[in-house]
Amino acid sequence: MPLARRFATVAVVALVTGCAATPPKNTAASAPKVDDAGINALYARLDQDSRRYENGLTLGREGRNEQAQAEVGTALDDLRAAATACSQTPGCEQQRFVDAFDRLLRLSTGSSANQESAETAGATPEAVQEAGESPVVAAVPELGRSVTLLKGRELGDIIALNGPVKAALEEWLTQYRPNLVTAYVNYEYMRYLMWPEYQKAGLPEALLFGMLAKESGGKVHAVSRSGASGPLQFMYATGLRFGLGTVDGFDQRFDPKLSARANAAYVNEQLAIFNNQLELVIGAYNGGEGAMGRLAGKGGVQNFWDPQIYYAVSQETREYVPMVLAAAWLFMHPERYNLEFPKVSAQPGSITLARPASLAELTICLGNDREAEDGWFRTLRNLNPALDPQQVEPTGAKLSVPVQLEGVYQRNCANGKWPELAAELHSAVVPSPPPASLVRAKDVKPKGYVVRKGDTLSSIAKKVGCGSNVREIAAANNLRPPGYALKPGKTLRIPECARR
Repeated sequence: MPLARRFATVAVVALVTGCAATPPKNTAASAPKVDDAGINALYARLDQDSRRYENGLTLGREGRNEQAQAEVGTALDDLRAAATACSQTPGCEQQRFVDAFDRLLRLSTGSSANQESAETAGATPEAVQEAGESPVVAAVPELGRSVTLLKGRELGDIIALNGPVKAALEEWLTQYRPNLVTAYVNYEYMRYLMWPEYQKAGLPEALLFGMLAKESGGKVHAVSRSGASGPLQFMYATGLRFGLGTVDGFDQRFDPKLSARANAAYVNEQLAIFNNQLELVIGAYNGGEGAMGRLAGKGGVQNFWDPQIYYAVSQETREYVPMVLAAAWLFMHPERYNLEFPKVSAQPGSITLARPASLAELTICLGNDREAEDGWFRTLRNLNPALDPQQVEPTGAKLSVPVQLEGVYQRNCANGKWPELAAELHSAVVPSPPPASLVRAKDVKPKGYVVRKGDTLSSIAKKVGCGSNVREIAAANNLRPPGYALKPGKTLRIPECARR
């Protein structure tokens, strides 16, 4: 690699690291005055420094290394200062600097050819990035978290640290801390799939994490009691509305990339409807946009925390909104709450099976380490959502894995005792119950319950394992609603629901 290119690559990554580490300036509750002239001056410096940087690369290609280093160094020094000033200037678009850093790094590493050809063809920057994640974000993952603008406003200014949100922060930091950390780890391994979809939609990453943490904890195959499915828990009809169908038998709601794209589209649609009121959008995602629209439209109310809305939504939505906001806030500011997220080596990689194996078998032979104390099953499932974890995949099948597992697979799973052990365990046969014709009648004992004073049919259903299913018990004992009159001492027949 030529000297100028080596110097430039290291310098840009160092610059980006410095920008990502710059904490956002706390602003007052009232809207700060925007200095258009000052902002335009920062943008002018950005353009001038970018041209100077490119001139330095040209000098390096000509072998004039000392001049190249001086030109590139001066450009980067001023870019660093301008980026810092932008982060502290209300109304300055930090994304412009992120895009510039991305472009310069592509130039310095020689990866600008594709970008230039795409621009020549009239492609948009979003289309250019479709092929993969920005190399800047890949080199410095924390950078994405510094871009927290939502429709031109800092996300930190939007999130009101009121009573409900503070209570939610306490929940995440106490009994739900393990859930939050697990969600973070799961997200980190899927980040290269999900975050670019939010980035292209112009939405902050913290919001994506907040919704993921609350909805599924980063479990791609999560399914709720109501049928909501996937990492971001789409109902089937809503998923179809945003492009999540069933393809070759695979429900695309379980695809992390596609679900993030659909979620971003939903959020942007609802932001337009609710005048960029984020809390209303989050409430609509949980409780339905129709219901939220009817509430928010009454009397021109446009604030979720207004009593007319807050106390009119369901208890679930009243808890859901602050939990999402609190998780997003902790994603941005863990250090403020004595919270440290694990360091995750989440660079994507792949393996090609040297022998047939299922995801379950791979989990056994891959083992566990300090980074995956619970093993790799969840990560393998998340990164290969269309695969049945018990189905044996053929030799030559290509699977997505974290890059560090490429070497582990070759050592532990391609050959040797561990894949043989995994295959033996996987092929174990569990005895089936005998046919009903072989079971003697006297071996089947009817199950009953003796009614006690104070019992209700609902309490009995819970005691015998029927949950809230009182109808089957009532039908089996000829009890009539709505009273379901019970007589202490009477033995009730308990139907099949208690033995399921």
